[in-house]
Amino acid sequence: MEPVLAEGLSKQPMDTIAKRIVSMGFNCVRFTWPLYLITNDSLASLTVRQSFQQLGLLESIAGIQANNPSIIDVSLIKAYQAVVSSLGENNVMVILDNHISKPGWCCSNLDDNGFFGDKYFDPDLWITGLTRMATLFNGVTNVVGMSLRNEPRGPKQNINDWYKYMPKGAEAVHSANPNVLVILSGLSFDRDLSFLKNQQLKLTFSGKLVFEAHWYGFSDGQTTWVKDNPNEVCGRVATYMMNTSGYLVDQGYPLFIGEFGIDQSGANVNGNRYISCFLGVAAELDLDWALWTLAGSYYVRDGVVGLNEYYGAMDYNWCGARNSSFIQRISALQSPFRGPGLSEAKPHKVIFHPLTGLCITRKSLVHPLQLGPCSDSYPWSYSPQKTLVVKGTRFCLQTDASGTSLKLGIFCTGSNSKWETISDSKMHLSAKLRDGKSICLDVASDNTIITNGCKCISKDNTCDPSSQWFKLVDSTRSSTRVERSLLQYLPGKGLVPNHLVG
Repeated sequence: MEPVLAEGLSKQPMDTIAKRIVSMGFNCVRFTWPLYLITNDSLASLTVRQSFQQLGLLESIAGIQANNPSIIDVSLIKAYQAVVSSLGENNVMVILDNHISKPGWCCSNLDDNGFFGDKYFDPDLWITGLTRMATLFNGVTNVVGMSLRNEPRGPKQNINDWYKYMPKGAEAVHSANPNVLVILSGLSFDRDLSFLKNQQLKLTFSGKLVFEAHWYGFSDGQTTWVKDNPNEVCGRVATYMMNTSGYLVDQGYPLFIGEFGIDQSGANVNGNRYISCFLGVAAELDLDWALWTLAGSYYVRDGVVGLNEYYGAMDYNWCGARNSSFIQRISALQSPFRGPGLSEAKPHKVIFHPLTGLCITRKSLVHPLQLGPCSDSYPWSYSPQKTLVVKGTRFCLQTDASGTSLKLGIFCTGSNSKWETISDSKMHLSAKLRDGKSICLDVASDNTIITNGCKCISKDNTCDPSSQWFKLVDSTRSSTRVERSLLQYLPGKGLVPNHLVG
């Protein structure tokens, strides 16, 4: 934004922040930069002190002087390089994201930064800036990608100009730095890449093109998740996402969700309902993503000095996580379920619970099925007969009555062993009891897996179904959970695999 310095450097040393990024499980930073930083020499040559003095941010100057004295009197572009270097020293990758042209808070349809030809978005200057930035970081090994422009938008946006200029930007980056991924955003605040179904990009290079999409709870309307039935909304917006960007995964392209996030104070019901749906889709597609935002607070935003950022992963003073339970919740998605080159185990499924970020497993034979770390998940197979079987065994998931714990059994032909994904969300796992009543997987207060009546199946918008949302996720991660827990003790025989018990 206006100070043109990475946030938080008045609160903590940059090395401390980099180490906290790692401690929270992240391995990459999508590092924003304004076009004018690299194309406007008078701005780029300003020192950090001068930039903050111009804005009257005297308290921030004192904080930077105390926490990061090595950058207080260097140019803004040198300070940017210093942050990238600090991240690299802590094994954190960087994606350079051209977020905006004129420094400031982003984004709106009418901020004159949105699309080619806008007041602050000259295409030729943009190409120059991309070339300079790619050249500057050529050989900096932790810089792994360049996102060419954040959230194209506004009244001037059109497909023809996207196809005219985006390839030019991509080729400019590739020519200046052939080692980085080239990341392209769609239209309508990076929500729409559907036009690629009809016309592919023609580029001189291959194997390093990535597409980027963004998805927030408010992307579908500020109150959509509150005023409509959550199952219906999840089904509708997930379908929209698949039609506008998710389909690229099926076509073999990497898709990067460059922004998602929620108010981590928990105060926004719209966001709270959205996030379980998003995490289910992200797990199912095994997407890479960036959480908006790391920043716990800003030097200045929209004229407010020291504004608290409730979407921030860091707390206000950048001392730790703002919401450690949220960081724990997304931790299962911080490693790929099956990503490129991951083949630790044969393909199987895990049963992922987006509300908690955990998977179905069991501590030992004497314990009930419960939620636990996905790294300890049972490996499941989902048969054409709709049974969920623990791979390597004959044991399938079964239910006997509503409100009771689930069990594993070997007689798997009854309706109580057949699980279907129902509701628009496609995240209710439902079976029928012997009396014909339909029930759904649910979670008790102690994280035990139980069944209950299926929530929010009607048009009701007051209920929250997220405790019953589960996603069958393809995985090739290894797990020793079967070997540890699917054993029984038989007199005279000791511990034997359950699937051998007569």
